[in-house]
Parts: sequence; structure tokens; C-alpha cells
Amino acid sequence: LLLQTNFVFAGTEGSEDLSKSSEASAKECFEGVSRAMFKFNHALDKVIFKPVAKGYRALPAPIRKGTGNAVDNLRSLLTFSNNLLQGDLGRAGNTAARFGINTTAGILGIFDPATRMGFEDQGKEDFGQTLGAWGADSGCYFVLPILGPTTTRDALGLVGNVFIDPVYQITHNTEID
Repeated sequence: LLLQTNFVFAGTEGSEDLSKSSEASAKECFEGVSRAMFKFNHALDKVIFKPVAKGYRALPAPIRKGTGNAVDNLRSLLTFSNNLLQGDLGRAGNTAARFGINTTAGILGIFDPATRMGFEDQGKEDFGQTLGAWGADSGCYFVLPILGPTTTRDALGLVGNVFIDPVYQITHNTEID
């Protein structure tokens, strides 16, 4: 690694100003806390998440693909909500069509016939991205326990996701009329 990085710096005088390239990135506000959270997350990864991931990888590929498709299908409801909030009606329509086709013909999203029908997956959207589309600055960079690195805008977006996620509203609505 050291030999490879030396080749990267070959021919430079070391006087390049890196602050120009970092204007678009988020500033680090809680570096000490972030480093502690990173160590905590790394330890959790070794003890819990890595063994779970190995067990999941031991499942047959069709089962992994089907569960991944089903989760992506449910998550498309959150993407749909954020497409609407961003005013992107074309993507919202595509996401709604994919959800409808994959839920019915794809047997609750286990299969993905929508892609074969021309409704390509156009990516995932969350409320943090919606806040960005509305002009909110990314804010500070920091690391959350278990969830990992984020920015202020995306952390607020996590809270917003709870309120606009239809799956969460259906599964966690405990009020009875």
C-alpha cells in the first residue's frame, strides 16, 4: 500500500491546496465521538454482523435474491413518498408501477418482472435526499452507533423517514378507532 501511494504522489510538490477540493464535503464536527462510535461499530461488526452475514451467504443464491427483492419492493414505498415530495412525478409513477407489478406478478416482490417489462429501478430515495433537493445543507459529518457514518441532514432524514414511510405507519399504528 505504501509503495502504491508513493507513486500517486510522484511528481507533486506538495503545495497543492486541498481545501479547494473539500468545499463540497461535509465538515467533521464531533471527531472524538465519531472515532469512538467507529470503534464501537467495528467491534459490533466483528462480533455480530460478520457472523450473521456469513450465515446469510450460506443460504442458496435464489433465497438471498428473493429476500433482497422483497425488501427492495417494500422499501420502494419510501422511495415513492420521497419522489412525490421532491416533485419528481415521472420517477414516482415508475416506482409505483414497479411496486404494483412486483407485488402482484412478482409474488410480494420476491421476483422482479417489472424490470423485464421496462420499468427500470431508478434508485432509492429517502427523506435526507428530499431535504437536499429542497436546498438543505448537508451539515456536519459524524458516526452513529450501529447505523454508521451520516451527516446532520441525513440524520434528520432518518427521523423524517419514520413519518413518511407507509410500511412503518401500517406496522406501528397501534391506535384502534
